[in-house]
Amino acid sequence: MIITTTAIVEGSPVRQYIGVATGEVIIAANVGRDFLASFRDLVGGRSRTYENKLKEARDAAFEEMTQQASQMGANAVIGVNLNYEVVRQGMLMVAVSGTAVIINSL
Repeated sequence: MIITTTAIVEGSPVRQYIGVATGEVIIAANVGRDFLASFRDLVGGRSRTYENKLKEARDAAFEEMTQQASQMGANAVIGVNLNYEVVRQGMLMVAVSGTAVIINSL
């Protein structure tokens, strides 16, 4: 399945617009990990732990959106938008959405 932030897939016109496909994931950080990440931030290092958790949540949100689009009969998702939001301290939501479409094959 083609996933793109653009409104078109060059060389593959949209045959049918199906609807909006979404994926949302909420992750919670571990207290011990939080302390270590805060310490790294204090001394100027990157928090690989948080970066890995964000990547894990982002990948899961994209997978959820892709599965939803596939169930709708789409072969592409265009106009994809990715958002990060703090739900409350220690909890982060990753939301992704786009338009599920059927495009002519490349």
